[in-house]
Amino acid sequence: MATVTAGDATQRPRVTEGHHRRLPAWALAAARALAAAGGGALLYASFPPRPLWWLAPLAFAVLGVVLHGRRARTGFGLGYLFGLGFLLPLLHWTGVYVGATPWLALVAVEALFLAAVGAAVAVASRLPGAPLWAACLWVAGEAARARVPFGGLPWGRVAFGQPDGVFLPLAALGGSALLSFAVVLCGFGLGGLGIRALATRLPTRQAARWPTAVAAAVVPVLAALAASPLLDDGSGGATVTVAAVQGNVPRAGLDFNAQRRAVLDNHVARTEQLVADVRSGRVARPDLVIWPENSSDVDPFRNPDAYAEITRVVDDLGVPVLVGAVLVNDDGTTTNSALVWQPGIGPVGRYDKRVLLPFGEYLPWRGIFSKLNPYAHRAGYFVPGHGRPVVDMAGLTVGVATCWEVAFDAAVEDSVEAGAELLAVPTNNATFGRTQMTYQQLAMSRVRAVEHDRAVVVAATSGVSAIVRPDGTVAAQTALFTPAALVQRVGLRTDTTLATRLGALPEWVLTAIGLTALGAALVVSRRARSGAGPGPRP
Repeated sequence: MATVTAGDATQRPRVTEGHHRRLPAWALAAARALAAAGGGALLYASFPPRPLWWLAPLAFAVLGVVLHGRRARTGFGLGYLFGLGFLLPLLHWTGVYVGATPWLALVAVEALFLAAVGAAVAVASRLPGAPLWAACLWVAGEAARARVPFGGLPWGRVAFGQPDGVFLPLAALGGSALLSFAVVLCGFGLGGLGIRALATRLPTRQAARWPTAVAAAVVPVLAALAASPLLDDGSGGATVTVAAVQGNVPRAGLDFNAQRRAVLDNHVARTEQLVADVRSGRVARPDLVIWPENSSDVDPFRNPDAYAEITRVVDDLGVPVLVGAVLVNDDGTTTNSALVWQPGIGPVGRYDKRVLLPFGEYLPWRGIFSKLNPYAHRAGYFVPGHGRPVVDMAGLTVGVATCWEVAFDAAVEDSVEAGAELLAVPTNNATFGRTQMTYQQLAMSRVRAVEHDRAVVVAATSGVSAIVRPDGTVAAQTALFTPAALVQRVGLRTDTTLATRLGALPEWVLTAIGLTALGAALVVSRRARSGAGPGPRP
């Protein structure tokens, strides 16, 4: 038998039991780090305006592989890298006109939620049924990120990247939480299959998990296909003709409001064109019209000329118009409002935005943040409204979710529970220029349409405006920074979906399941460290 000297042993590569060369620990760590960041980038690429929804499960397959069997602290770091790969490009629009500092700070904080999920998934990856627990833990992370800090940031929920995907019908059953869960579960199931396929040796306890991984990858797709009959484009039953007016703005960026009156004049002018088109027969007469958020940044109650101009064009049109206006309160604060302007009468109804945008419409900790960024002083002094989340127009009950509010489950759900037959999303995206922000927001409106089985009218100052059918398809859409008016007949709904009736329950149930599994995994891990078996890999 040949012998090996000590000198020979130091020069020969280490081998595994399967006689394959083992990469150095630093190379494996680097590969995992790159894969985690790349998985986050894949998730970003799955979001609109790209119709690449199928990249999302692949992103979570990658994440599942790199987190499998890791320690909690390693999972935290890999989850953070995944979060950076996802959120850095996704939220780039937040820094377009205010510089990189706010954008990078926001991403640095938001990625901590994904890091915490990474740590939890790494711990739970040793349990039987790991893909299921991992998907539940992801929903728990999204639930937390949607609520804290400063009211939360739901932007970037996995569900909001799926308006064109096969999983979309599940939104009608369990809302955005169930939709996110299904996508993530499918991805972690694929990751489980990858782990088993790449293993050089397959211990019995891992071989038994093949069915679990297959079920996790396949069942969400089958469930979504089974739920597809729930989608209805609204062509049957009661209908209404709606219009969305996009007047455009004088210029993009933070300074477009310097020409507040010009913004109002633009929307009046484009509505006058709509009047002419109706009278000539080029388009059908709408039953109601939606103007964008801030379409009248001039308070019409304090500016007689603005009041008269809006009244004149509404009277000419002859149908009620929902006018986005900034109203100045007696104490100097402002309210982001939507006014129902009735022809021949004037304002007869009002909705005040209830969920305000921190660092935009108001500034938390103003004294501190004003010193950190020179643009902080531009944040407004808006106060939230507390009235009904619906308005009455043309004999219909219309739910209103102004801009940022469409990202929040409760804001839209409250409107439908209050009797909304149709949803309106007046929004002002001019501050974010030609970024992908407006397409990301439109995707949310499409998901909400399916979630609540309601047509949605999106009216944006500078675009993209759209009219969305109850099945989430886009009936009509404008281009960016172009005056336009959309007129479309859409279906009305009075019944509610299971998702509307359940509200936040699916999210809380999935969160509870995930946290329970995490607790069980921590107990198992503690017992393993104190007694039998080796500890987790580094």
